[in-house]
Amino acid sequence: MAITINIYYSGKGGNARKFAEEMFLTGVVSDIRAEEGNIRYEYYFPTDDKETVLLVDSWKDQRSLDVHHGSPMMEKIAELREKYDLHMRVERYVSDETGSSAADRIFLRE
Repeated sequence: MAITINIYYSGKGGNARKFAEEMFLTGVVSDIRAEEGNIRYEYYFPTDDKETVLLVDSWKDQRSLDVHHGSPMMEKIAELREKYDLHMRVERYVSDETGSSAADRIFLRE
């Protein structure tokens, strides 16, 4: 049962993008991706909102996510959020282990 968290970071003056760039430049992103249980840690930039960055953050299970939340990475992330004065909106999803239905598959192109 994988857990995916979508975090929308929003700020002003391009600060959300600067935050994401600094996360890469300081190695925080690569350190998080190397954590046990991390499946995905990727930033996306919405085309219709230049002041928001979407983080898609997926973990193998709740235990892996809890370990991450207790790691030194969280302090670094919090410092950068403060530095860039960002606000967050969070969505949480748990994977459906049943897979896609036949009705869903007709819309997929592989």
